[in-house]
This record gives sequence, structure tokens and C-alpha cells, in this order.
Amino acid sequence: MHYIRFMASKPLRILALIEPLSTISPKTDTTYALYVAAQKRGHALFIATPEDLRVRETGALRILATPVSIAAPGAPMLASGAALVQAGDAFDVVLIRHDPPYNMRYLTATYLLELLPPKTLVLNNPKAIRDCPEKLLPLRFPGLLPPTLISRSKEAIEAFWHEQGKMVLKPLYSCGGDGVVVLEPNDPNFTSIVELLSRSYPEPLIAQRYLPEIRQGDKRILLLDGEPIGAVARVPAADEVRANLHVGGTATATELTPRDREICSTLKPFLQEHGLLFVGIDVIGSYLTEINVTSPTGLQEITALTGRDIGGDIWTTLEAKHRQI
Repeated sequence: MHYIRFMASKPLRILALIEPLSTISPKTDTTYALYVAAQKRGHALFIATPEDLRVRETGALRILATPVSIAAPGAPMLASGAALVQAGDAFDVVLIRHDPPYNMRYLTATYLLELLPPKTLVLNNPKAIRDCPEKLLPLRFPGLLPPTLISRSKEAIEAFWHEQGKMVLKPLYSCGGDGVVVLEPNDPNFTSIVELLSRSYPEPLIAQRYLPEIRQGDKRILLLDGEPIGAVARVPAADEVRANLHVGGTATATELTPRDREICSTLKPFLQEHGLLFVGIDVIGSYLTEINVTSPTGLQEITALTGRDIGGDIWTTLEAKHRQI
């Protein structure tokens, strides 16, 4: 911790629920950036996986937590001590940062994390995560999203396809561009694609009108306590329909438009009411397409493009939130 530049008034014990430590990339991972910023402020850092949560008949949550540290920005996050089982109330802040998909593993972790005491600040509210899947939550704001259908009916999907002319079809609960296809009008592969997706994913599929503005970028906007704190445009490669960075999309600088700000202000009351403190929304053109409440990403790309200490800003807000508990 030789590079600490700021000491918070009260050091916090912070736990991030993540995938195995080896999966955390110093170059791209938002959790890593949050932990670099937290360590600079003198906070104690711990990690655990969903499998490290445990509870007995008393209802008190216990967590097998590993202390971690980062020697310098860009260095790997490493264990700095032995993993020990600790009471859930030993932590001041818990960050839910393990990867989707939104499945029973994920849902079970939210049930267990609800056993944390009120004095623990949890990002995001486990119940709200459970109630607000990324691709379903926008349906609460019908004036913001493009023409959309959620269904497992091949007939309903086909009718929507003919109505829209060109559409995007994807699994409802997957992430990272997994299973995303674009169907052109009169595509002879329609039936095969629907059958393949339906066999691979047991839930309904989501179909949306294809938005040609995707070629200028799928804009990821990060919101903290309902307010936008930064944005990045993810531009798909010329031979790709997906803008996700890990499949070849390019992160480019962008500014918020009046429409972007309108979308953010519309969402703000709901996000604040439900304890969704750190959220990433996806906007294509003038339409909201997803509201990421599980483990939003994009912090490193936005920081690199703007030079702003967004991680520090986040912890300033979270420290204040914790003092209010």
C-alpha cells in the first residue's frame, strides 16, 4: 500500500463477491479498478466466491473470506493472507461482483446475502438484483426501449420478425453477447436459429428491432445513486454484430446526449428506491436496451478515456452512504 494518496476518515472492511481471483484482469476488470481506488483510501480488502457463503439454523451468514492487496496499479490482485471464515457482519461494504448469467447460483447468493445485517452496505441490494433482471427491467419504462418481444413461441417471434423487418434475437438471461444473432428479412435460417436457441436456453428469448445506430456504438453509461458518472461507446468490429469489448468491440470516447440524460433522470427514482446504487445502462441511438444491475462493467475504459478518478468518486459516495446507515 505504498501508493496510498488519500486516507478515508474511517477505514472500511470491504468484501467483493467475485469469481476465482485468477479471473480478475488488472487491465479490464471493474472490480479491480474499484479495489485499487479503495486501497488508495486505506480500506481493507477481502474477496470470496458464492461458494464461500454459508449459514446455519441461526440465520447468521458466515463467509470464507480471503484478504487481498494490490502492490501497485496494474499489478495483479493477490491474496495477502489465509482465507478465514468470518461473520457477515465483520464487513462494512459488500460488493456483489460475481459474473452472470442470472441463474440459480446467482439467485441463491442473493438470498444468502439478504441475511447480512442492516449496518452492512451491499451493492446492489440483493432483493433488487433478484427482482430486476437486466433485460426485463427496461420493460418498467416502456417509453424508453425499442420494439421488443419476450417469448418462447416460434410463431410469436416470427410475427414480430416480419413486423420489424430486421431484428436481434438473444437469450433472456445470458450476458456478454452470448447467443446474440441478427436476422435479416426473409433469412432462411430463421427456424433453425430459433430451434437452436430454444434448445440451448430453457427461458424465453428476447427479440428487439435491429437498431442501425449500433454501428456508431452501444453506449454504456455508469450510474451511481441514479446519477451518470461516465460513459463509453462500444463500437462493433466491421464483421461483427456485437459491440461487447471481449468479442472485438472498440471502446471510444462519447458524451451524454439530452436523450441519454432524459433516460438517466427517468430511471433515477426507481434505482434509488430499490437500492440499486451502481448500475450500467446500455443505450443504442435513442433507446435503452439493458439495465445492468448485477455486476456492471466499463469503469476502466471510461477512466482511460477521460482521465477522471471515477473509482475515487465512487468511494467518496459509498463512504458517505455507509456513514448514514
